[in-house]
Amino acid sequence: MTWGNAPTKTTESCMPRRFLMCPPEHFAVEYAINPWMDPAAGADRAVAIRQWEGLKAAYESLGHEVSLIEPIEGLPDMVFAANGALVVGGRVYGARFAFPQRAAEGPAYLRWFAERGYPTLEPEHVNEGEGDFLTMDEIVLAGTGFRTRVAAHHEAQEFLGRPVISLRLVDPRFYHLDTALFPLDGRNVAYYPGAFSEGSREVLRRLFPDAVLATADDAAVLGLNAVSDGVNVVINAEAGDLQLELKRRGYEVVPVDLSELRKAGGGPKCCTLEIRGEN
Repeated sequence: MTWGNAPTKTTESCMPRRFLMCPPEHFAVEYAINPWMDPAAGADRAVAIRQWEGLKAAYESLGHEVSLIEPIEGLPDMVFAANGALVVGGRVYGARFAFPQRAAEGPAYLRWFAERGYPTLEPEHVNEGEGDFLTMDEIVLAGTGFRTRVAAHHEAQEFLGRPVISLRLVDPRFYHLDTALFPLDGRNVAYYPGAFSEGSREVLRRLFPDAVLATADDAAVLGLNAVSDGVNVVINAEAGDLQLELKRRGYEVVPVDLSELRKAGGGPKCCTLEIRGEN
């Protein structure tokens, strides 16, 4: 079975999305748990807040709904909402973080959903939500190699009832799947081949023969940490070649500046948890 055979998109496929975001009121680079983080260099919280507000405004200008979770002091990475859970069909598979610095984020996000009546599952296995789980129309692509365990892929599949396909990441700069790949729509993706093992590259080639392939330069500015609604792609402004290719394919490109949040290894997708399905 293959996906990704449609070279262009039309506005008919664009539907309003619902996103959960967390204001970066406590954002800082205080520890190093990925190659992007340098505590000695730090980060400017005021700039990060302005850039995050620009991202939120971009979503709202496209007609998408943004809900907010209250940031918690002492959790500087809580702004990266995508890592907090995976929501498919109104069911919420919670996160269990690999590093103790972020451990409290998982229960905080799961509590937000539980308080609103969503069916939830507290996971047994290490996983970092949509950081390593990207949902297509019929399948879920799941990353492993640095953070999320393969056992979590099985756990998510059982809870969500969706086929989960495991992909192995091999470059520590791309420690989450969402730093190396993003769904263009429900049936096609863009990705950077160099982030994946040889076997996983072959899986991606078979599943998505018409995928958009990113350059190393665009991957290096987290150009693949993008959010597409099937028509519009919200993307880091520095990913120039990728933007041109997306435009050639018929997508509307919405560039944003999240350079301050990138100092912690985050981009548009990292800041964005999609809420799929009705409560």
